[in-house]
Amino acid sequence: MLTLDKIYHAAFVLKDVARKTDLIEAPRLSKDCQLYLKTENLQVTGSFKVRGAYYKISQLSPEESAKGVIACSAGNHAQGVAYAARERGAKATICMPQITPPLKVDATKAYGADVVLYGDVFDESAAHAAELADKEGMIYVPPFDDYEVICGQGTIGLEILEDVPNVTDVVVPLGGGGLGAGVALAIKTFKPEVRVIGAIPEGSP
Repeated sequence: MLTLDKIYHAAFVLKDVARKTDLIEAPRLSKDCQLYLKTENLQVTGSFKVRGAYYKISQLSPEESAKGVIACSAGNHAQGVAYAARERGAKATICMPQITPPLKVDATKAYGADVVLYGDVFDESAAHAAELADKEGMIYVPPFDDYEVICGQGTIGLEILEDVPNVTDVVVPLGGGGLGAGVALAIKTFKPEVRVIGAIPEGSP
């Protein structure tokens, strides 16, 4: 069960790793309210994903870390895991679909990870990553459905409450749901009246 204490611990672990990103007002995007955008694109890897990846890897035992970590991603999670593994002294292997843009492959390699291009779609690549994890004993770092990953992403909710204590609504993009789960836990624990709204593209739910 997710607990707020774990998110606070994640915030402590991440304080020198993940930037506390600004909330910038966006008046041209709103008419009848004050709208703020949280600039997670300014994280070291360009995405909030580094929060969850780093916290997950930081909680591995020395024995687990020595086995190396493996993940599957076509972009942001890949770079988050690669960066986190490098900073924690663990070897990282990232499985990516063969259609992954070369720019994202190169960015992941630049953080020191080994990249395995496999499969035509994400699910094929993810299955291969799971097989490699079992075969070689590496620790699998999921992109969203994981306790530590969710708590790492939940640190964003704490920052929102700190910077905008009178917040009434928080809109969170949803993919796997790790960001939404973490932010909702942090926000709803302190201010249950705040609406946390998940947003997905209409054409690609």
